[in-house]
Amino acid sequence: MADCRIREHPILPVPDRRSIEFTWSGQPLEAFEGETISSALFAHGIRTFGWHARDGAPLGIYCANGQCAQCSVMADGLPVKSCMTPVAPGMRIEPMTGHPTLPPISGGPGSAVPRMEPIETVEVECLVIGGGPAGLSAAVELGKAGVRTLIVDDKHRVGGKLVLQTHKFFGSIDACHAGTRGIDIATKLEQEVARHENVRTWINSTVLAVFSDRRVGVLREGHYCVISPQILLVASGAREKSLVFRGNTLPGVYGAGAFQTLVNRDLVRPTSRLFIVGGGNVGLIAGYHALQAGIAVVGLCEALPDCGGYKVHKDKLARMGVPIHTSHTVVSANGLDEVESVTMARIGPDWRVIAGTEATFACDTVLVAVGLDPVDEFYRKAREFGLPAYAAGDAEEIAEASAAMFTGRIRGLEIARALGRDVGEVPPEWHRTAEVLKARPGAAVTEDIPESTTGAFPVFHCAQEIPCNPCTSICPQHSIVIEGDEIMGLPEFRGDDCIACQQCVAVCPGLAITLVDCRPDAHNPIVTIPHEFASTSIKAGDTVTVLDTEGEILGNCRVERVRAPRSADRALLVSVRAPMEIAKRIAGIRVQEPWVAEPAPTEERTDDDEIVCRCERVTAGDVRALVRAGVRDLNHLKAATRAGMGACGGKTCPSLILRIFREEGIAPSEVTAQVVRPLFMEVPLGAFAGVPVGAGPRRDEQASHATDAHRGGL
Repeated sequence: MADCRIREHPILPVPDRRSIEFTWSGQPLEAFEGETISSALFAHGIRTFGWHARDGAPLGIYCANGQCAQCSVMADGLPVKSCMTPVAPGMRIEPMTGHPTLPPISGGPGSAVPRMEPIETVEVECLVIGGGPAGLSAAVELGKAGVRTLIVDDKHRVGGKLVLQTHKFFGSIDACHAGTRGIDIATKLEQEVARHENVRTWINSTVLAVFSDRRVGVLREGHYCVISPQILLVASGAREKSLVFRGNTLPGVYGAGAFQTLVNRDLVRPTSRLFIVGGGNVGLIAGYHALQAGIAVVGLCEALPDCGGYKVHKDKLARMGVPIHTSHTVVSANGLDEVESVTMARIGPDWRVIAGTEATFACDTVLVAVGLDPVDEFYRKAREFGLPAYAAGDAEEIAEASAAMFTGRIRGLEIARALGRDVGEVPPEWHRTAEVLKARPGAAVTEDIPESTTGAFPVFHCAQEIPCNPCTSICPQHSIVIEGDEIMGLPEFRGDDCIACQQCVAVCPGLAITLVDCRPDAHNPIVTIPHEFASTSIKAGDTVTVLDTEGEILGNCRVERVRAPRSADRALLVSVRAPMEIAKRIAGIRVQEPWVAEPAPTEERTDDDEIVCRCERVTAGDVRALVRAGVRDLNHLKAATRAGMGACGGKTCPSLILRIFREEGIAPSEVTAQVVRPLFMEVPLGAFAGVPVGAGPRRDEQASHATDAHRGGL
């Protein structure tokens, strides 16, 4: 069986972890203590977790965030979400094969009486749902103001998506830790929160619902309790959008968040050849993380004429050897039981596929990164029931994590004022900074190559206005400036006093600054390049291929020196000697050979399996036929097809169904919205009676697990 563990990583430490044994379909395997079932299975090369009851379709992970139920398995006789359930010693895990056979409901002769406990009620001034960048930043301000605060998060540690981000952040050093890696920002915020005794944190705890009596139900490590807050702050982040294409539910098709969870949290290499759909920051960053983990990225396709993410992220991939196909879309993921290849095609101005432009690439994973939707259900319910509520971060507006941190600070101060604390008004500059951090990137401009051929000087390979200025803060000579806007403009080097300290090269989040030093040899200067790959991958004396900002090959150069200074924060500074005619254009070192991305013979799935509702296997054709028949009510569609009736509670498919309405020329105002479930997440019914989830006699646990996920056959 395959070993898919990451044994070396340029940024992340590989800790020693205690092994435990479990079985998969009766076969003994090893996991690490605290590891989720899904990660343990992926570590052994297992990607198919079961088969759907409706059509026998193979199932694997999709979100790895507890939002769907596609990764469900049977663990010790119970259906569970493998991405949220840790492996226990001796756990017996089986694939989901249609409708699981559950034991009879307890209560008959000789049955054990369920062990019930009182329902705990907790009163707090402010309940914060979500311990990500927004929630933690708000909690810091609430802690300073003395507000009794409770943070509830469903993961094993707080930090949200920050704990998956190994790259350095944009923005400003003072406002949002720019130049610091996301994983380290998570630790900083966690430590700041811990300094305030009036702020408590519950991890491994899932918020289930906001009720009409203005209370909030929480499942805390298996025990149900009720929170009674005076004010609610919803900082629950976002969920990834899905996409309809042939083969879109094959094992090996999943979201970027799931990929980053496997790679950057659990140090599992889930794929050897990856194809990315979507050129926003999420997809671009995921591609970079893949390369760092030793995964080949065979290509990225984006439907728009250009990538929507930061140009520095796009350029970073391009100059490392990843082809980026704009004005292209995915046509199909191909394979019988798992992904074996992907087919893309060019699209025209009408967004339709241009026949004859199809190209197929061998890969085992298709990463879907086509945007995010806010997880704002709790906020809307609180407002409906009259519970004072605020939203921050992605739950309020989809933006970068740097913006989430700042909006969290603002909401924390606003809530403290609403609770009567004497904290003053929110400083106007906070609002201005928040808006700047949310700003979309500006238009790309022509790269400005310096004319100088003497001394030492930095070259800025960033040619798009984005909120970022750590290079201006770090320069000891104050020779790097941004004209006009102190954060959104493009940096310039002014003066002739560069001391070649290389700190600007080390701090740049976009790896978009190089340093040219002509002092040793004006004809063949030394160029210092940031390089975030394993120190064993490059050494002095090597010959490397250097590329410009757009990924065009400039030539081969000899490596003169490789350093890993503290200021570079686990990155390498690689110095190469290059002829002056190319030295100032060098932006990166190729890490992936061109042959990796060569197309294979064209292949497309022919089955009508464009799935809209993953839980109930409802196809786009099923929905389109009803729309054309006159259906304008999502609840009617739900009754007719079961779309939205599965375990996820309609978290993914409604937006896809609404897109079909738009494609059919039906205005959103003509469509009746779907009735939302009162419970946000599935929960064993016994929990509401005080029966601890996962505790007590085994038959009591089994009897309590009659949830929608199991009724739907997932």
